[in-house]
Amino acid sequence: MQMTSELGDAFATVSEMSTPSRSLSEVRKVILSAHTPISVEEKVQFYDNWALDYEQDVDVLEYRAPRLAADCLASVIPTDRASQLILDVACGTGLVAAELSRHGFRFFHGVDGSEQMMELARQKNLYQELKKCMLGQEPLLLPAEQYDAVIIVGALSEGQVPCSVVPEICCMTKPGGIICLTTRCNASNLQYKAHLDEVLREMEHKGLWEQVKVLEVADWEKTTSEHDATLGSEFISGVVYLYRKSSEYQEHS
Repeated sequence: MQMTSELGDAFATVSEMSTPSRSLSEVRKVILSAHTPISVEEKVQFYDNWALDYEQDVDVLEYRAPRLAADCLASVIPTDRASQLILDVACGTGLVAAELSRHGFRFFHGVDGSEQMMELARQKNLYQELKKCMLGQEPLLLPAEQYDAVIIVGALSEGQVPCSVVPEICCMTKPGGIICLTTRCNASNLQYKAHLDEVLREMEHKGLWEQVKVLEVADWEKTTSEHDATLGSEFISGVVYLYRKSSEYQEHS
């Protein structure tokens, strides 16, 4: 496979960053590469190569989405958390499940496109099941209406997972179950966010779900692009959405 020059530079940066000491500028270079328009094969290779450094890198960025989303989901499931089956979409190395486990959730299934990311998630011993799936490129081959809650954190953004995945994850959720989604609100993601908001409203208009909560956060993560940095803030903003699937879903779908 021919690797693009830009992606090759990103891999080189990842390799150089295999020590505990990392600069914010080095991490930003890798993060920006993750959102470039590249082939599916290159995207998988990128995340496989990034897996070992991923958690340290997002820590440098002060990336808060996994904790914020877990807190939001827990806030609407106050009881019986230990019995809830959660689907973690684009689970990566398992940061979301780790945060949810702090709230007493115990049963997790995960899907992700990177085998190396999932291997690290597997080592956390939190998931009962992990499946490889290139979201948006192939269907989520999971039973419909199986999960008490479905959560997707960090993947719904420009250059990542398309909005077409949202109806799929709603389908996997039990009637009356909760769907938790996040996206960034920085300048480079505004077009994607507008499309996502349109999809969310359309599904609500069709009666597929109802909005439960929207949490807008100013300090989502540190800026990763020069354009965002010129706007004068050290951090970009983001948003967590919570929806409850209609108990009459089958009548509307």
